[in-house]
Amino acid sequence: MLPTEKPSLVKPQPLRPGDRVGIIAPASSFSRERFDAGCAGLRQMGYEPVFDDSIFDRDLYFAGTAERRAHELEHMFIRDDIKAVMCVRGGYGSNYLLSKLDIKTITAHPKLFIGYSDLTTLMTWFGDAAGLVTLHGPMAAADFGRPDGVHLESWRAVVEGSGNLRLDFAPDSQVESLANGSAEGRLYGGCLSILVASLGTPWEIQTDGTIFFIEDIGAKAYQIDRMLMQLKLAGKFAGVRGIIFGEMLDCAPPPGQCYTLKEIVMRVVGGFNIPVAYGLPSGHVAGQNITLPMGVNVKLEADGSAVRVTALESATELTR
Repeated sequence: MLPTEKPSLVKPQPLRPGDRVGIIAPASSFSRERFDAGCAGLRQMGYEPVFDDSIFDRDLYFAGTAERRAHELEHMFIRDDIKAVMCVRGGYGSNYLLSKLDIKTITAHPKLFIGYSDLTTLMTWFGDAAGLVTLHGPMAAADFGRPDGVHLESWRAVVEGSGNLRLDFAPDSQVESLANGSAEGRLYGGCLSILVASLGTPWEIQTDGTIFFIEDIGAKAYQIDRMLMQLKLAGKFAGVRGIIFGEMLDCAPPPGQCYTLKEIVMRVVGGFNIPVAYGLPSGHVAGQNITLPMGVNVKLEADGSAVRVTALESATELTR
C-alpha cells in the first residue's frame, strides 16, 4: 500500500560493463529461444545475465506461481553481486505480486529495475511507495532478443550514467507536438491499460506534478478513448503538467475510418492547456526502445516543429 507522505527520491547505482544483471519473470511465461537471444544480447553489451532455473516454471500463463515470482524479485534485489534487475517480458501477472512483496526490502537494496508493459504495476508502486527511480525501457527477451531492439544513446545516458538524458526529435521524426508548450515535472507512467487497472486499489497511481507518459499496444481506438476518459473522470489528469504519448503500436483505427488516434487523444486531453507530445518510442515499439528514467524531473518542450525531453537530473547516483 502507498504511504501517506511522498517518499524521498532514491537513485540506484549505474550499471557498468562487466556487471551482473539479474533476469526475472514477474508476469507471463516466455519463449526460451527469445530468452536465450536476450541473454546473448546482454553479453554482447558487456553484461553478465544471471537467473535462477525456476524462471522457466509455468503456472497457467504465468512464469510460475506468484510466490515464486515474488521470491525471485526480492532475492535479486537482496543479492549484493547483482547490480540491476531486468524483466524478461511483460504479459500479465505482476499485480499478483503487490500483496506479496516487502517494499522495505526493495527500499533497503535500491537497484535499477527495468521493464515496461505489465511491469507498470510494479514500477509505479516502487516509485510511489519507495521513491525508487525505475527505468521504462528494453527487456531481455522482448528487446535485447531482437536486432536493434535497444536505443543505445538513451540506455547509456540513463543506465550507465554517461550523462543526463536528452531526447531531441526533429520535425520529420515520428514524434510530434499535439499541443505546444513547455513544462517541468516528475516523469511518470507506463502502459495505459495497466495504469487504469490501478484505479480503486490501494496501489492507485499518483500523477500529481508529473510529466505523464502513456503508451499501449493493440488497443482499439475506442478502447484508448475509454481508458483516457476513465483517467480523466478519476481526476488523474488534474495535477499533470505535460503529457507524452508513446508510439501506440497497433492502436490505429481500422482502415477506412475518417478519424485518427491523435484526434481521439486530443478530444480527451486537448483542453488541459498543457503540452502534449505524441509518438515517443519507449515500451511497445516497432524499432529501438528508448529508456526513460521514471521518477526524475524532466522538461518537456513541444513547439509544433520539434519535441524535446530533457532530464533535469541523473537517474543514478554516479559514485560506486
